[in-house]
Amino acid sequence: MPLAPGRSATARPDPHGFLRYVPNRGFLVANVVLAVAYTLVISLAFEHGNWFLFAALLATEVFHLVQIIGYCWTVWARDTARAFDPGFSAPVDVFITVCGEPVDIVRETARAAQAMSYPAPFRVYLLNDGLVAGKDDWRDVEELAAELGVTCITRVTPGGAKAGNINHALSRTDSPFFVVFDADHVPHADFLTEVMGYFVAEDMGFVQTPQFYANQDRNRITRVAWDQQTLFFGPIMAGKSRLDSAFMCGTNMAVRRSAIADAGGMCEFNIAEDFLTSLFMHERGWKSVYVPKVLAEGLAPDDFLNYYKQQFRWTRGSLEVIFKYNPLLRPGLSTAQKLQYLLSASYYLSGSIILLDAVLPVVFLLTGETPIVTSTMTLALVFVPYMWINLYVLQRTSNFTYSYQAIAFSLSAWWLQITAMAAVLANRKTSFAVTSKSASDGGRPNFLRLAVPQMVYAAVAAGALAVGAAREGASPSLMANLTWLAVHLAIAVPFVVAAAPSRAPRSTPLTPAPSPSRPVPVVRDRVTARPIPSVEPVLQPAHD
Repeated sequence: MPLAPGRSATARPDPHGFLRYVPNRGFLVANVVLAVAYTLVISLAFEHGNWFLFAALLATEVFHLVQIIGYCWTVWARDTARAFDPGFSAPVDVFITVCGEPVDIVRETARAAQAMSYPAPFRVYLLNDGLVAGKDDWRDVEELAAELGVTCITRVTPGGAKAGNINHALSRTDSPFFVVFDADHVPHADFLTEVMGYFVAEDMGFVQTPQFYANQDRNRITRVAWDQQTLFFGPIMAGKSRLDSAFMCGTNMAVRRSAIADAGGMCEFNIAEDFLTSLFMHERGWKSVYVPKVLAEGLAPDDFLNYYKQQFRWTRGSLEVIFKYNPLLRPGLSTAQKLQYLLSASYYLSGSIILLDAVLPVVFLLTGETPIVTSTMTLALVFVPYMWINLYVLQRTSNFTYSYQAIAFSLSAWWLQITAMAAVLANRKTSFAVTSKSASDGGRPNFLRLAVPQMVYAAVAAGALAVGAAREGASPSLMANLTWLAVHLAIAVPFVVAAAPSRAPRSTPLTPAPSPSRPVPVVRDRVTARPIPSVEPVLQPAHD
């Protein structure tokens, strides 16, 4: 099948390698043991410095420890075999959600949907939200539907964004099952035959498959967006499926109509509608399964603004689950489901944790205060093995597809996550922004305004260094904290560079950078106990 504009064949030798994770429980146990040991040593073995800073440090360590234990539990094993009937042939409605995406992209997806193999009748629908969203090309979608011989359902009453679009289509159709594709996610011919057989189990509510980005090698942003997905759609979703906690991710999914009706339809009051709808379905006793096969190929956001909006939407929607629909308080969920939903949503609390980590060396440079007092070498003896095993487990569980730039982007999103949390706590509405699927062929625009917090941190760090140097001179304490400060700044560099303008986008594949070395001065004096943000496994939801 020819590729649509913006798509390109991936240059990676094994683009599906992220799905081939085989659990190594020895490393997972070692990760947990070292994480517990490190937390205990930091908490109990070292002399405490400033008590306020120590309390902040302890809070960050406990958060990291919970995330690490939760991750290792999630990826401990892959999903067990599920009932599957290859001859299953119930009627299916195929929904392609459209809201202003280029017609050529919609055409490719619709044609691929029509070409899917399936023994039973199915109908393809273009769910056209262009009119209610004020898109100029909404009539073009209706013309496309007539050209292809598919049905176009154009909403005239707004509300509920994508979830409202799907609910409207459900009111106009009647097949017992439906499949959802975003406008840019082109299904393979075997999509239906690979997923529908799981509905032989009468309590199977939905089947989710990976989101794969066909344009992942187009530029820095598409590459990072994909690298971040590999961890989630590789070991994490496979582990969640084992625990009956796999959730809908907005596209490339098949759903039982009676199950979604039992949950009250797609959730229209949360911008991460798929995540919360899954919780409601699980709460009602419906099951889910994740199929670790690439059965559709979509487009990643190809500029920094679209990437930022996508990440903000996921963050805002997930944090609402914690503060408004706390899984621990949902009686219909199993214990495993409660913990899995909480782990996924609580990842987005890490913005505050990362900021606390980053502030510690600045506080020392400005005031001379530290959370603990110990020698750098002693701390390194505990910290280096702990950090090494964290990084290695992340790499091994993603089959070595999770790059340093993906880690750097995740850690640099702290301000995005803090602002999203503030919006949730203030109950401030956030509009639903569809990620642009159009390819950008010109120079990279200037989005440095989105990286202002990181640059402000760099300026404050420079000022703090001047203050610290004037007070301490070239002391061991200054050198140690300067090292940790430099690591924080180095982590932010890929994020800021991606936001900066350029004359032309990068078109060559990016080689994942190795994890940076972390020099540790061999001295005895005061050091900040949390030198760099902990790279705990990323349990974030992924939506589209």
